[in-house]
Amino acid sequence: MGCAMILIVMGVAGSGKTTVGELLAKELSWTFRDADEFHPPTNIEKMSRGLALEDSDRAPWLAAMRATIETWLREGRNAVLTCSCLKAVYRQTLLVDPARIRFIYLKGSYELIDARLRLRAHHFMKADLLKSQFEILEEPQDAITVDLSDPPEVIVQKIRKALNI
Repeated sequence: MGCAMILIVMGVAGSGKTTVGELLAKELSWTFRDADEFHPPTNIEKMSRGLALEDSDRAPWLAAMRATIETWLREGRNAVLTCSCLKAVYRQTLLVDPARIRFIYLKGSYELIDARLRLRAHHFMKADLLKSQFEILEEPQDAITVDLSDPPEVIVQKIRKALNI
């Protein structure tokens, strides 16, 4: 088994990270984890009340994901992780091995994503928090950028083609 690779599918809430990440992991037979699983209960409670997270709220969440990424790399396990990764500093925290970690940025307009979020019934991220996500978003320069208006299957094929996997 060659060197492990970690793909981090990123973007604002409603960009399709989980759908694309799960499909990509399934096609590749890789491990899949969603960043929401790493949030402490206090963060989920805060977001469900419509409050934006502060960087201090995100620190334990990022640390937990980083530890998991380090374990995957140590074990030689290929994995797909979905994470908003809105700021460069968050991405830097997770980039424990630049040779084996790639960011996939699902990019789309505020209007398209807002419409998607309004259709969601059971997600703790409220649609009105989307504005704050776009405000703090620092678009990555070093990611594979994919238009999120394509169907998930098309997005996955574009990602696989870009990475030759």
